[in-house]
Amino acid sequence: MESAEIRRRWLSFFEERGHAVVPSASLIADDPTLLLVPAGMVPFKPYFLGEVKPPASTLTSVQKCVRTPDIEEVGKTTRHGTFFQMCGNFSFGDYFKEGAIKYAWELLTSSVADGGYGLEPEKLWITVYLDDDEAEQIWRDVIGVPAERIQRLGKKDNFWSMGVPGPCGPCSEINYDRGPEFGVEGGPAVNDERYVEIWNLVFMQYERGAGDGKEDFPILGDLPSKNIDTGLGLERLAMILQGVQNMYETDTLRVVMDKATELTGVRYGAAQGTDVSLRVVADHIRTSAMLIGDGVTPGNEGRGYVLRRIMRRAIRNMRLMGATGPVVQDLIGVVVDTMGEQYPELVTDRKRIETVALAEEAAFLKAVKGGTNILDTAVTETKAAGGTILSGDKAFLLHDTWGFPIDLTLEMAAEQGLSVDEPGFRRLMQEQRDRAKADAKAKKTGHADMSAYREIADGSGATEFTGYATTQGESTIVGLLVNGVSSPAATEGDEVEVVLDRTPFYAEGGGQLADQGRIRLDSGAVIEIRDVQQPVPGVSVHKGSVQVGEVTVGASAYAAIDINRRRAIARAHSATHLTHQALRDALGPTAAQAGSENSPGRFRFDFGSPNAVPGTVLTDVEQKINDVLSRELDVTAEIMSIDEAKKQGAIAEFGEKYGERVRVVTIGDFSKELCGGTHVGNTAQLGLVKLLGESSIGSGVRRVEALVGVDAYNFLAKEHTVVAQLQELVKGRPEELPEKIASMLGKLKDAEKEIEKFRAEKVLQAAAGLAAGAQDIRGVALVVGTVPDGTGADDLRKLVLDVRGRIQGDRPVVVALFTVAGGRPLTVIATNEAARERGLKAGDLVRTAAKTLGGGGGGKPDVAQGGGQNAAAIPQAIGAVERLVVETA
Repeated sequence: MESAEIRRRWLSFFEERGHAVVPSASLIADDPTLLLVPAGMVPFKPYFLGEVKPPASTLTSVQKCVRTPDIEEVGKTTRHGTFFQMCGNFSFGDYFKEGAIKYAWELLTSSVADGGYGLEPEKLWITVYLDDDEAEQIWRDVIGVPAERIQRLGKKDNFWSMGVPGPCGPCSEINYDRGPEFGVEGGPAVNDERYVEIWNLVFMQYERGAGDGKEDFPILGDLPSKNIDTGLGLERLAMILQGVQNMYETDTLRVVMDKATELTGVRYGAAQGTDVSLRVVADHIRTSAMLIGDGVTPGNEGRGYVLRRIMRRAIRNMRLMGATGPVVQDLIGVVVDTMGEQYPELVTDRKRIETVALAEEAAFLKAVKGGTNILDTAVTETKAAGGTILSGDKAFLLHDTWGFPIDLTLEMAAEQGLSVDEPGFRRLMQEQRDRAKADAKAKKTGHADMSAYREIADGSGATEFTGYATTQGESTIVGLLVNGVSSPAATEGDEVEVVLDRTPFYAEGGGQLADQGRIRLDSGAVIEIRDVQQPVPGVSVHKGSVQVGEVTVGASAYAAIDINRRRAIARAHSATHLTHQALRDALGPTAAQAGSENSPGRFRFDFGSPNAVPGTVLTDVEQKINDVLSRELDVTAEIMSIDEAKKQGAIAEFGEKYGERVRVVTIGDFSKELCGGTHVGNTAQLGLVKLLGESSIGSGVRRVEALVGVDAYNFLAKEHTVVAQLQELVKGRPEELPEKIASMLGKLKDAEKEIEKFRAEKVLQAAAGLAAGAQDIRGVALVVGTVPDGTGADDLRKLVLDVRGRIQGDRPVVVALFTVAGGRPLTVIATNEAARERGLKAGDLVRTAAKTLGGGGGGKPDVAQGGGQNAAAIPQAIGAVERLVVETA
């Protein structure tokens, strides 16, 4: 049975039994404690916590998930993988243990002809939590599972949570016996390789607090209702139903390995090493395609770093198997073709996915080239110092800066006869991980502070937003926090967070900054509002300070936003929509939104593009935007179903979470996007849009910054003033300025070249005199001294080599010259072969001199360069070189 059919049967089974089908949420977690969605229940977490009411009491989904804690183990075993699909059915206060158990047994054991998966009941083993007598009784007495096939396990195995504060509860797992060829009998308590877990039924009834590991955490109390969260691993079931040994041989991964085999000539099963590489490629390429499809782009932080790391591991393993050219497009194409039936958006966004992936592949191959140069230098320095081990900090630098996998460093160092200080590298890596964990842990504690907001939400419900229709209005204070703590009152000078039953204030979201303004009470009290956020979905928290009087919960209030600020932000937001559409028209659908910020009078817009946007294209885009303004198109908003919005061609932002009902903002016949922000009523209200330019903010992501309205006019007015001043200076018309300024710059550059040539000639003229003044130190011809300040590194190097070449004969020669360039001391030292045979190496001499100068340096044994911070120490550095020559010679 193919994976797509497993998915279809799951959804059909539960839909026929009254469950509402929920599409998979984006892999980008809508949760501050998570980078990516690691479990099927994550999108339903607000329902389990009671923060948001679910759309129905029973739901089902097949959720895309990514887990990366064991990324180094991927490929080494057949059990570890980063991407997987979790089939889930959920009950919120509806059925509980018996209902969940009955559904699971029916779907697994019903015949294929009847819509089930057709598993043999006698091959299914059950585990329950240690003290869960109820679950065991249902399995034994209601379902009829023999007692000998039901086992009790502890908290580590049969108590589920996401690893962070939130919902949790005891669970019951269904395991499949793969037979004696996979190990000894005895059930999952004895052998989890033979008895594979396929379905976990979580009886979600508690909320856990912060803690480490799977067992060390407190239970804070009961959830608002007893709920069910189950998860069946689609890939594991596919492995069983397709009769293969492991998940890598299932239909959606085997095709990727086959393509890798085609590209490299390496056959799966031929050798352990290449089998590991093939599995790494299959898993990581599929995960990469799914992440890019959901809007993740490679980067050096957060989820972008996760994507970059797995992509580079995949590319590296392809090269280990013999691939020499680009391979990503072919591999990504196989994933899209295979997974596209289950996730049609992959097919729709194929070009964008391939573009981002190809850009990252090119960047990595370039990094490999650049990193190789750094590695070669490090190897040379290590050998020159007589070492045989490349330092851990050098290996870490290559990994952290250039994205060099440690196995690549190990292999390339070994090729040049060196080993690598792996313990030192691992120590630095662990320090980095510890810092990351500490940061992540700090973020996770945010849930401990959510209780006050949830209490307000439970008592008063969601905040009604009135800001689409009005900018001010009456309301009631339903919640108040002072310095982060719930309080019945606040007085003048207090920093407060205020929750109103209804508000015209827009809470920051969708790239739009929050409104600012004032809340006035009947008592005369005034609160200055600086920011508005929604820490709990649907509850707007107004952050500010009490300016006058006393504020109390329950008091009537009048909320009014800063109208000028709102209008300026609305102009920027509408201009962002126009820019998005104009870029897509110019560059194609790959120019999809990757982020934005709409602030008063200006905005920035991030979009996908593998290359810089030519200036002529930006000019055309700007012209198109302003042409639309002159057409005076109406801007309208309409609420509709997500399906209807898609049918109308509305553009959705990657990574944003949308409900069943969405707000669609339409600008005439030009633009249509899903958007919850505020906008102008007509494009003529924007006045003018000026694009300031574009730049790269990451691999495959560009950023446009722009001004709108009065801000755009002021910018152009300043530019006009500058142009007028230039006209006066060069005595030319505006259209002549580029040519005249280019001519002046050309003449200036030519003059600088002549000056540099004269300076170099003057420096080199000193070579003969320096050579003639060589000292004899125990048979070594030593030339040491200073040259005029301002001599550049290249000229100093030429002079040193010239002096060395002028000293005739076969005696040892050392030339060490110093100068001051840019306020800092600089030295270049060269030795001939005879000197090196006496142990006088340029690198050693430079390090001695540079240390005295307060800096560092290095190079080859015949010529090296260094520098420092203390120019006044040059005489001491000269003395240090002379002493080392005496001691060594």
